[in-house]
Amino acid sequence: MGLSGISPGSLVLIFLIVVLLFGTKKLQSMGEDLGKAIKGFRKGMRETQEGTKNTDV
Repeated sequence: MGLSGISPGSLVLIFLIVVLLFGTKKLQSMGEDLGKAIKGFRKGMRETQEGTKNTDV
């Protein structure tokens, strides 16, 4: 058994369908956008934590 009853074969099939629907270029750009969003979120969290440390003094 895989993740909550999904077999590895089913995951491969789902992946292939997604690639056929969106294409590899669209998936690549979506991945880049997601990476930038995560990086920005982490930067904002880090800045918030640094700001909180400075005001606690």
